[in-house]
Amino acid sequence: MYDFVTCPDRRNASAYKYINMIKKNPDVPEEIIPLSVADMEFKNAPEIVDGLKDYIGKTVLGYTAPTDGFLNAVVDWQKRRHNYAIEKEWISLSDGVVPALCDLIRATTKEGEGVIILTPVYYPFKKSIEMNGRKVMDVGLVTDGKRYSIDFNALEKAASDKNTKLILFCNPHNPVGRVWTKEELLKVYEICVANDVFIVDDEIHNDLIMPGYEHTVMAKVAPDAGKHMAVCVAPSKTFNLAAMQTSMVIIEDPEVRKAFDKERYKGYRDAPNPLGMEACRLAYTHCEKWLDECIEVIHGNAVFLEEFMKKHFPEVVVYPMEGTYLMWCDFNAWGMAHKELEKFMTGEALLFLDEGYWFGTGGAGFERFNLACPRYIIEEALNRLLKVRHC
Repeated sequence: MYDFVTCPDRRNASAYKYINMIKKNPDVPEEIIPLSVADMEFKNAPEIVDGLKDYIGKTVLGYTAPTDGFLNAVVDWQKRRHNYAIEKEWISLSDGVVPALCDLIRATTKEGEGVIILTPVYYPFKKSIEMNGRKVMDVGLVTDGKRYSIDFNALEKAASDKNTKLILFCNPHNPVGRVWTKEELLKVYEICVANDVFIVDDEIHNDLIMPGYEHTVMAKVAPDAGKHMAVCVAPSKTFNLAAMQTSMVIIEDPEVRKAFDKERYKGYRDAPNPLGMEACRLAYTHCEKWLDECIEVIHGNAVFLEEFMKKHFPEVVVYPMEGTYLMWCDFNAWGMAHKELEKFMTGEALLFLDEGYWFGTGGAGFERFNLACPRYIIEEALNRLLKVRHC
C-alpha cells in the first residue's frame, strides 16, 4: 500500500498553482489547497524518489542522450499498458507535450493554414496555434447534458476546407473527461485521412483511465493509422513528473519525424534532461502498482464528488470522468456570468479551480476540478462551497 493520504507541503516549493492562488487572493488561509493546475497533491512514488537519489549519487549531470534503457522502457510501457507496438526509432523527445505541439504545428503546416481543435479543450491548444501564426478551426463538441460527443458533420466540414492541414486531438479529452471509443476514433481518423489532414494525438492522460472504460491509442484504429499521425505521450500526468520536462513524440513517418526534430533543434533543444529520462524509466519499470492504486483513489474521489453534488447541488451537472483526473462541472444553473462565478469561487468559497471559459467555446459557466489529491481535501473544499452557497 502506498501513501495517498499525506498532502505534501508545496506552498513554498515553487508550485505554480499555489503562487497563482495567492496572486488571486493574497489573504487565502494557509490550509487551502488549490484544485486547479493538472498536477497531483500526492507524494511521488518512492521508487522514483529513491531511484533518482541513487542516480544522482552515481552520475555526472552533463550533456546526455537517450539510452537504450530509457527507450526500451518507453516501448515496453506502450506495449504492456496500451497494446501499442512501437519501434525505438519512432521516438523523438520533447521537453513537454505543449512544446511538442508547437514544433509539430510548424513541422506540418505553413503560416495561415488551418488547425482543428475540438472545444472546449485544453487552452494551450488554441494558444499554440495562434502563437505560431496558424488559423484556429474551432469545432465544438456537442452534449446532451450528460455526455459529450464529436460533431462529425462539423468536423468533416472543417477538414474539407483546403486550407486545413492539421488537427490537435485530445485523447482522453481534457477537460470533458471523455475516453473516446475505438469507433469514434476511427471516424475521426477516416475524415482526416480522406482530407489529407495530419493528426496530432495528444495522449498525455492515456494512463489515467477510470474503471469500466477502455482507452485506444488512435494509431491502432487501422493498420496504417500510425503513418498519418504523431502520438504524444509522457509520464508527467501519470506519475506527477511535469517538472522533469520529458515527453515522447512517436512518429512513424520518417519525413515528419525529421521535420519535427528540425523544429526542435532550431532552439538547440537537443540535449534531453537526464533526470527526466531516468524518472521516466523508473516510473515505467517500477511504478505500475503505484499507478493502479492512484487510479483507485482518484476514482473514489470522483464518486464522492458526484454524490455530494447530487445531494447538495442537484442543479449542477457533473460530467462522467471516464479518464484523466479532471472533473468537468456545469454551474450555469446558478445564473452567474462566468466572471461572477470565478469571483464567487475564489473570493467566497476559497475554491481555486480551472475556470471553464479558459477552455474556449462551450466552457463558460463550467469549472474543472482536479481530483488528484487526498480525499479530505475534496471534502473540505466541497463543504466550503456548501457553507457559503447556502448561508
